[in-house]
Amino acid sequence: MNPAYTTIDHVFTVPLDHSAPHGQHIQVFAREVVDPARAGEQLPWLLFLQGGPGGKSPRPSAGSPGWLDQALQTHRVLLLDQRGTGRSTPVTARAAARFASPAQLAAYLGHFRADSIVADAELIRRQLCRDEPWETLGQSYGGFLTLTYLSRAPEGLRACYVTGGLPGLTATADEVYARTYPRVRDRVLDFYARYPDDARRLRQIADLLTATEVRLPDGDRLTTRRLRTLGLALGMGDGFERLHWLLDESLDTDGELTDTFLHQVRNLTGFTDNPLYAVLQETLYGQGAGPTGWAAARALDGFAAFTEEADPLLLTGEMIYPWMFREITGLRPFEDAAHLLAARPDWPPLYDLRRLAANQVPLAAIVYHDDMYVDAGLSLRTAREVGATRVWVTNEWEHDGVTASGGRVLARLMDLAAGRA
Repeated sequence: MNPAYTTIDHVFTVPLDHSAPHGQHIQVFAREVVDPARAGEQLPWLLFLQGGPGGKSPRPSAGSPGWLDQALQTHRVLLLDQRGTGRSTPVTARAAARFASPAQLAAYLGHFRADSIVADAELIRRQLCRDEPWETLGQSYGGFLTLTYLSRAPEGLRACYVTGGLPGLTATADEVYARTYPRVRDRVLDFYARYPDDARRLRQIADLLTATEVRLPDGDRLTTRRLRTLGLALGMGDGFERLHWLLDESLDTDGELTDTFLHQVRNLTGFTDNPLYAVLQETLYGQGAGPTGWAAARALDGFAAFTEEADPLLLTGEMIYPWMFREITGLRPFEDAAHLLAARPDWPPLYDLRRLAANQVPLAAIVYHDDMYVDAGLSLRTAREVGATRVWVTNEWEHDGVTASGGRVLARLMDLAAGRA
């Protein structure tokens, strides 16, 4: 128990496939959090849907996100470790290696998308809330989950808050990445404008990696394309500074890469804690329109500025590429299954367009005008297509605004949903 919070741990047994409830089961973990002064009260529930895919919920501590303290003023919060993450039945490299065949692993992983997570949430809600509806806060991918929830079980929802995560309801993976690369390019150039020496430093490191074989602490080779994935951080409020200070200690006085830098790069790009992020990233856009087929890799070929020889060297963002599953230790057990998932043509739809158009559950969303990860144009199009939706568009924060703002973003969204703002 943290002195600031009263917490209760819950473990739920759920079907791997909710359409076959008597088949294989897995466990889903969730942590209930409440203000100690209100622990005995009947408070409304707020379910937190973490970003990702493949991200576990935050752990309450003295450094907990400010939105949590804001929420606990009025709610009892449930921090859900979505299936496969955190303390739920894990999907890790070690677990993947136990499967008898890639086809079996791919079939298993097919049950870890938004539709299954929403079915888990509904099972949990009925156990915890006596079938009373609850509210949800969806950060980033949590917003994608929210739209699936509204499509499949709106009766379980009283109100929904989405922060940087309104998906394009009909956008294909190809459309998503065609829109994403220009935003990433612009963000990298903004980073170089702030830190011009870092542009030269990254080009210097890339040239070094081309001329010399450099190994990370786990034995993986550090290549220019893996180096470029450090750009993932640039969409967060502190991302420029985090990358800048990483590069600040990258080279020693002899011009060689430092152990400190190599250790951090391994941790930042290794997917040890969240392989599902890589495995499921493009499946988010699979909705029966044919295979996603490594859309990010295909789109990359259409942007000449992103060649590895370019100067300045452009970093990449949240894109996932086939080479990662060959070259990154934590992803190798998933390689063949990942190719099967990329080739799968029959992903079931995640969004019910008619149901969403008729939605009556209050939905309040913040759209970050310059969001590097989620296209604002697609988000605003979705807001027009979903009933009972109110949107706040701002460039005051980056993608992590719900955390960076303390409790201000969540407080305003609650006001919007309730008609107070």
